[in-house]
Amino acid sequence: MALGHLALAEPAFQGDGGIDVDARQVRTKEDAKRIVEERGLSHVKLGLTDIDGIMRGKYVSRSKFFSVLEKGLSFCDVVLGWDSNDQLYDNVAYTGWHTAYPDAPVRVVPESCRDLPVEGDMLFFLAEFDKQAEAICPRGLLRRVLKRASDLGCSVESAVEFEFFVFEETPRSVREKGYRDLKPITPGYFGYSVLRSSVHADFYADLMRQCEQMGIPLEGLHTETGPGVLEAAITHSPALEAADRAVLFKTFTKVLAQKRGWMASFMAKWSPSWPGQSGHLHMSLFDRKGKGLFHDAKKPHAMSDMMRWFVGGQQALMPELLAMVASTVNSYRRLIPGFWAPTEASWGVENRTCALRVIPGSASSQRVEYRIAAADINPYVALAAAIGSGLYGVENKIEPDAPVEGNAYAQKFPKKRALPRTLTEAAERLKGSKAARELFGDAFVDHYAATREWEEREFRRAITDWELARYFEII
Repeated sequence: MALGHLALAEPAFQGDGGIDVDARQVRTKEDAKRIVEERGLSHVKLGLTDIDGIMRGKYVSRSKFFSVLEKGLSFCDVVLGWDSNDQLYDNVAYTGWHTAYPDAPVRVVPESCRDLPVEGDMLFFLAEFDKQAEAICPRGLLRRVLKRASDLGCSVESAVEFEFFVFEETPRSVREKGYRDLKPITPGYFGYSVLRSSVHADFYADLMRQCEQMGIPLEGLHTETGPGVLEAAITHSPALEAADRAVLFKTFTKVLAQKRGWMASFMAKWSPSWPGQSGHLHMSLFDRKGKGLFHDAKKPHAMSDMMRWFVGGQQALMPELLAMVASTVNSYRRLIPGFWAPTEASWGVENRTCALRVIPGSASSQRVEYRIAAADINPYVALAAAIGSGLYGVENKIEPDAPVEGNAYAQKFPKKRALPRTLTEAAERLKGSKAARELFGDAFVDHYAATREWEEREFRRAITDWELARYFEII
């Protein structure tokens, strides 16, 4: 089926100008105003991410949007003070009942303008928190890390790839089933399957077309190993844009699936029977003239000194920053031997059993893959951790261990390379990390670590099926 299969929904707020202007060419406030006027839109859609990377937002009228571009707008700061289930954190200083949940200033990012093909000619703009809230804002966090790179004379190119399961289910049906006996869109393994992708070519075509229209170009899309699991590799871009693309991809892949009567899940591990779902991060550094800084043909594995130190920083700080990457209780279900996920802060050259995989190539393509990340990441926070730790290594000329050869699962590592085994342990390591506080600031570290402690406390209130089956009768 052709890529034109995607049916455009009747928009909630129909414009009368048609889709004549390229949304991805918007750069300034004036450009943003002009495209809204030329499309004759009565409203636009705004979105920003919370601590878990979940997109929150609303429609605003044309006149309100024009005012917002000049003066900013306000969101209730509860967006930074609740969890993925809208439950209020009781352990953070920034916001809560003690502050009465005031509004926090937010600014729109004009250059983030995108078409929303599932809503006709509707436009979508990303936003980010400002002033005091900027210290906690996930997008603001990544911007500060990238400023650190700029101060070193570097720019960062990144890409994110996601694995995700797709089910013949709806938000209502999964709840009625208690999330049991869910039906994936296909049975069996079938990795890289031409058969499976051809049978569901209409969905693949819709997804590729939606991504292209939204400025989220896909470099690859294929089935992975497992029932109904797909992998999408988003084309590389400057790191902040890469995070924007990743957040939008997760959100609007779910939208597309649900409009079809399906559901896409980006949990780290939804079933004990199948491998977890990765969210691997690729990154490399370039100088101000666009020359790759990771490649040196005269060095082992063509790794420049800067790349070696970058990997050294990532390896050294991974145990301290893991909470920023493995950010849910479920994340730690994936980090077990033999399921394509790393279990120690290890690195190797073209070694998929390691947490860090160095990928040799040309000056423009040589990069490191941060494989510890799962599909449940907040892309802004995870990229901030991966890039920030690498820059820390460059600044301090941290040497990595010798690269792992062969199966990393079968090798022993020093204690300092061990990763936290629970979210609470990871949050404690983050709170105590001097490097994290230097890289990300006390306000972010304290707030974020507290939210991860809350997440595990919420989990510990639950009684699992495993406990019932194990203890109900016999104990």
